[in-house]
Amino acid sequence: MTEEQVILVNENDEPIGQMDKLQAHEEARLHRAFSVFILNDNNELMLQQRAGHKYHSPLLWTNTCCSHQRMGETSLSAGKRRLEEEMGFVTELKELFSFIYKAPFDNGLTEHEFDHVMIGYYNDEPCINLDEVADWKWENLDDIREDIQRNPEIYTAWFKIIFDRFYHHLEAQKK
Repeated sequence: MTEEQVILVNENDEPIGQMDKLQAHEEARLHRAFSVFILNDNNELMLQQRAGHKYHSPLLWTNTCCSHQRMGETSLSAGKRRLEEEMGFVTELKELFSFIYKAPFDNGLTEHEFDHVMIGYYNDEPCINLDEVADWKWENLDDIREDIQRNPEIYTAWFKIIFDRFYHHLEAQKK
């Protein structure tokens, strides 16, 4: 099996090449990514717990799904593809915002991503792919925010960064 390729980008999200995913994480190269947040009618976020065999952040809680776009694939189509691969369902997605972040891991790898953050809505149970996901749960947004403060070690590095922006984006939309 060949290593998954990521799209290297500049600070304007313009493609400048491709690289093996692991190499991009080893070299902390800026690459395109997406993060999907699925809410239900109770305004609860579907969290996933990453599978235990993942090469970084195993068994940590994170947003509904996230991954990398493939060359020629839109962010929204990539989000739908990965949502179905990881969580076993498809729903409409909408891109909320994008930004650059850098998150180092304990194992020496670094996520340096131009992240496209998306939202979707779903009310049923997912059919999780156990190769990707160990568990899942619905959680109130305010409870997540408080739990990140109390127990930051149980969440992925990128989720803590992205959730803060996601939460504030939703708060700003209410005003």
